[in-house]
Amino acid sequence: MQHHNRQKSSTFPRDKEVRKIYAFTIPREDFDELNPNKQVIRQLISKHISMVGRLQKNMRYYGGDHEILKEKRKNKLVCNHAKDISDTASSYFIGNPVTYKSEAVITPLTDALQTAEADETDGDNGLELSIYGIAYEYIYVKENENYLVTKNISAENTFVVKDDSIEENELFAVYYYIRKDDSGMRPDHYRATVVTPNYKYELDIENSNTYQPTTEQALPHYLSEIPIIEYLNNKLAIGDFELQIPLIDAYNALMSDRITDKEQFIDAILAIYGTLLTDEDESDAEGEDESIRKAKARLKEYKILEMPDTAKAEYLTRTFDENGVEILKKAIEQDIHKFSHIPCMTDENFSGNVSGVAMEFKLLGMENITKIKTRYYRKGLRKRMRIFCKFLAMKGVNIDMMGITMIFTRALPKNLLEISQMVSNLKGVVSRRTLLAQIPFVENVDEELAAVKEEAEEELKRQQEVFGLQDNTPPEQDPDDKEKVDE
Repeated sequence: MQHHNRQKSSTFPRDKEVRKIYAFTIPREDFDELNPNKQVIRQLISKHISMVGRLQKNMRYYGGDHEILKEKRKNKLVCNHAKDISDTASSYFIGNPVTYKSEAVITPLTDALQTAEADETDGDNGLELSIYGIAYEYIYVKENENYLVTKNISAENTFVVKDDSIEENELFAVYYYIRKDDSGMRPDHYRATVVTPNYKYELDIENSNTYQPTTEQALPHYLSEIPIIEYLNNKLAIGDFELQIPLIDAYNALMSDRITDKEQFIDAILAIYGTLLTDEDESDAEGEDESIRKAKARLKEYKILEMPDTAKAEYLTRTFDENGVEILKKAIEQDIHKFSHIPCMTDENFSGNVSGVAMEFKLLGMENITKIKTRYYRKGLRKRMRIFCKFLAMKGVNIDMMGITMIFTRALPKNLLEISQMVSNLKGVVSRRTLLAQIPFVENVDEELAAVKEEAEEELKRQQEVFGLQDNTPPEQDPDDKEKVDE
C-alpha cells in the first residue's frame, strides 16, 4: 500500500475558523480494532472540538442568531436568508423520497429501508448538508428488535478517521459528547461511541494526559462495515449559504439602519427662530420647564403654533436617499442568491405562466449544485445499501445491489399540459415505458403498464360482447331465388 505524508486540506483564515473540510488521518498500523487507544481518540476529539466553530456558526445563522444581534445598535433586524437558502436547497434536492429501481426483486430491501425510516433520515441529512456542508448517519439494530434503524447524528459531535493511504480507507468513526464537571473536582470526561468495521465501543475518556487503558467491552455489530456514513455537500464540504454570510450581515445592517433613519425622521426636532415656544416668564428652572411642557402639549393637541411675522419654525431632519437605499438593498439580495445559486422563489420571475424551459434556465444554477450534491450522496447511499444487504443476507435474504438504480426526483411544480403534449408527440417514437416515466403522477411504471394493458383487454372484451349480439352470418337463400340465379 502506498502511503503519503501529506497535510489534508485545511485552511485557517484570520478568524481562526476552518473554512474547508479537514480529513482526520492516522497511520493504519497505529490503530488496533480490538484495543483502541483512548489517548489517540482523546487527541482526535480535542482537535475536532477546536475546529467545530465553523459548523456551530452556520447553525447559528440558520437559527437566526446573526452577528448583528451582538452589536450595539438601537435596531437589530435579522433577515434570515440563511434559513431560506438551506430550506429551499434541501427541499429541491431531497424533498421527495429517494426511490430504488432494479430488474430484480428488491422488495425486501425497500421494505427494510422503509422500516428503518430512511426517508426521514434522508431529509435530515439533506438539511444538515446544506447548513454544515457535511452530514452523518448512524445505522444500528433496534434495541430488542431484529431490524435496522437509520438516524441522522450531528456533525458537531461526529467525525470519521481514515488511514494515510491514497484510497483514504475508513478506520473508525467517533460520536461523542462532553460530560462537564463544574465543581472542579475532576477533569471533564468524553463519552464516545467508537465504531469500527466489526465492533462498537462505549468509551469513557478522561480529558487528561494520563494513561488510560481500554477496559470497555468490544460489542460486535455484525454489519461488516463502519455503520456511520459520512455525506459531503461538495468536495470542500461547504454549506450552501456559508460563503454568503458577509453579504447576509451587510443586508441585516442596511435594513437595521433603514429603520433607524425612519425613526429619526419621525422624531425630528422642531426649531423655532425669532421667538419662544412660550411667552410665560418663570423665575425658576422647574417653572420654566413646566411652562414648556404645557406649550408642547397644546401644540400636540391643537396642531397650531402662533408666532410673530418675523419668526419661523421648521423640523431638523436628516436627509437620506431612499431610492439609493432601495437599489443597494436589491443589489445585496440579488448577490446573496446569485452567489449561492439558490434563487428567490417569491421573485416575480417565478410566476405561474413561466414555461418549463424558462423555468429550467432560471433554476440552472441550483440544478448544477444539486447534481453535485446528488453525486456525493449516491456514494453514501451505496454504503447504506451494502450494510442493509449484508444484514438481510444474515437472515437468508440475498439481494444483488449491483443492478439497483437510485432515483432522485426534484421537488418542483410540473407543467402537466406541456408534459402531456410532449408525451403525445413522442407516441410511436419512444416506448410506452419511457413515456410513462415522464409523467410525474405515475409512481410505478410497471404497475401503470399492467393497468393500461388490463384496461385495453377489458375494453376489447366489452366490444366483442357488444358486436357478438348481432348475427353476422348471411341469411339462407330461397330455393326459387337460387334457381333464378342459376338460370
